[in-house]
Amino acid sequence: MKLKLKNPIIFFDVEATGIDIVNDRIVEISYLKVYPDGHQESGTYLINPTIPIPEKASKIHGITDEDVKDAPTFEQLAPKLAKIFEGCDLVGFNSNKFDIPILVEEFLRAGIDIDLKKRKFIDVQVIFHKKEQRTLSAAYKFYCNKELENAHSSMSDTIATFEILKAQLECYPDLPHDVEGLSKFSSHTRNVDYVGRIVYDEDGKEVFNFGKYKGQRVEDVLKKDPAYYGWMINGEFPLYTKKVLTNIKLRGVFKNNKKEEKKN
Repeated sequence: MKLKLKNPIIFFDVEATGIDIVNDRIVEISYLKVYPDGHQESGTYLINPTIPIPEKASKIHGITDEDVKDAPTFEQLAPKLAKIFEGCDLVGFNSNKFDIPILVEEFLRAGIDIDLKKRKFIDVQVIFHKKEQRTLSAAYKFYCNKELENAHSSMSDTIATFEILKAQLECYPDLPHDVEGLSKFSSHTRNVDYVGRIVYDEDGKEVFNFGKYKGQRVEDVLKKDPAYYGWMINGEFPLYTKKVLTNIKLRGVFKNNKKEEKKN
C-alpha cells in the first residue's frame, strides 16, 4: 500500500441495532490495524447491545439476539477496544457519519472519554462519491474487480474498505498519499462534534449547523438564549455533542470571569 503512515491506522466497521447514533447500539465491530512498518493485526467482536435487535436490522447484517446473548457488552469490552484504537488514525466506509459517532457514544456510555478528535479520519465512501458516486459493493467491484461476499458482515466490509483505499491510491494519482491529506479530502465539513451539529466557520469559530440558529456562533447563541443550552442537554443529541457544547459554555464562563477580575 502506498499510503504513508506516521501512526498505526485502523480500518474498521460496526454493525448495530439501527442507525440512530443516540439510541441504537453496536452488535459487532471488526478492525484491521496496519502499522507503519507494514505489520497487520485484526479482530472481530460480537457485542451484546443489552437491547433487542430489530428484525429489520438482523435481515441486513444477519446478527440476532440469539447470536449475542452470551457475548460481552460494550462496557465490558471498552477498555480493550480503547487500547486497540489508542493513537491510531481511522478509516471506514461512511465512518464519518455513522461508525465513528456511534463508537464514541458507546465509549462515553461506558465511562471512557476517548478523544478521537486528535486522530485523522479517512472515509473511503466520501472519496468514492466525489470520484464515482456509487455504493460499497459497487465500489469493491469498480476498484478491485471483485464481488463483495457477505456484505454487511463487519469483517467483510472492513477488508473491502482496506482493499478499496489501496485501489483508490493506485487509481487516482492526484489523491494525497498521507493520512492528513486523505482525511481532509474525505471530509465534507469541518465538524467540531462527530455528527456535524456544530462545525467550524471560515474563521475557525464554532457555529451551529442545524435548527433556528444555523450558521450562528455557539458562544453568541448561548449568551443571548441561555435556555438553548438546556434544551440541547436534555434533548436526544449525542453525548459527545453535549460534551462539546458544555466545553464551549464553560469556556465562555471562564472568559467572563477573567473580564470581571480585570475590572476589579
